Amino acid sequence: MTGLSSDPASAESLRTALVRQLVAAGTIRDERVAAAFAAVPRHVFVPHAPLDVAYADDVVPMKKNQGGAVTSSVSQPSIVALMLQQAAIRPGDRVLEIGSGGYNAALLRELAGAHGAVTSVDIDPDVTDRARESLDEAGYGDVTVVRSDGAFGVPECAPYDRIVVTVTAWDIAGAWLRQLRPGGRIVVPLRMRGQTRAIAFDLVGDHLESRSTTACGFVSMQGVDADYERRIPLQDGGLIFDEDQEGDPHPPYDVLTLPGVQTWSGVEVHREEPLLDLYLWLASRLPGYCVLSGSEWPWVAAVATEDSLAYLASRSGRDDVHVELGCSGHGPQAGELIDHMLGQVQSWHRRGPVFQVHASDAVLPQGFHIARRHSYITVRWAE
Repeated sequence: MTGLSSDPASAESLRTALVRQLVAAGTIRDERVAAAFAAVPRHVFVPHAPLDVAYADDVVPMKKNQGGAVTSSVSQPSIVALMLQQAAIRPGDRVLEIGSGGYNAALLRELAGAHGAVTSVDIDPDVTDRARESLDEAGYGDVTVVRSDGAFGVPECAPYDRIVVTVTAWDIAGAWLRQLRPGGRIVVPLRMRGQTRAIAFDLVGDHLESRSTTACGFVSMQGVDADYERRIPLQDGGLIFDEDQEGDPHPPYDVLTLPGVQTWSGVEVHREEPLLDLYLWLASRLPGYCVLSGSEWPWVAAVATEDSLAYLASRSGRDDVHVELGCSGHGPQAGELIDHMLGQVQSWHRRGPVFQVHASDAVLPQGFHIARRHSYITVRWAE
């Protein structure tokens, strides 16, 4: 490993510059998080990357599978910072990290302090070996690294005040809830209806309640709680459904080649405005909701039936920075699907979601429920 022996003065200068960049951008707002970033030598955890890459605000891929998909990475610093602030780790906390690599565990150790404890678990022996070696070299030998399926947590080191999940999860594992202290917090990149959000949940009684959310992207969880999505190929694209939508119909392979229709909503949004909340609003109100992806549609909200498809579209708005939302469709029911979708676009009013997670056998509150293998995710909307 090149590690700390590679030009420590340059590494420190670049690390300082990264912290200043994240603070200036408003990404880091917590002085303790800034101090942790200033203390942890990120280049030690990406030993084969040049220093300027190690201290760029970007993800560093570390391992790929035979198909070329990234299975392990050192996450983008800005996303790491946002999740650490969501976690609100206190000195003395016992912290479990699901998904290892070393860098984030070192930051967690800085925040938990000398009287806290950090345990990091990963299913991949290459990842845990690399994490152990890097943590030792960087001076964090007291972080516990465990090779196991993260869905089972690490019961021998429980209970935990905080659980931080650094891989995309499709469910809240029952083991995580059992190993979390009452009143504890879990921050997890949760995948639902084709989108991933880092959500900070507090354990309130027998269920979780969300406190904050932020859009993010991580490599997918492996093991028993791997991929929950169902993908339907189309000519020139494909549709993504969740596992609990197994019975939902999907259109024929050539639906996108059928004659199309298009209608506009009169609703304008800023060109750079994220539409994740709108997409989830549509998912909670439209049967047959899915995500359309392809060369012409990188990732858009859609609604499908057995013979038709409609999907969100946009065109230039009143000025250069606004776009008007509309809907395109193909198939015999396209007009009806478009009307339903645009009606929900017009009723959205930029409402934001709040989330709860209940056990699969719990009595559920009102709201939109997404069934998972171990739980239900309930989505409600702020007025």
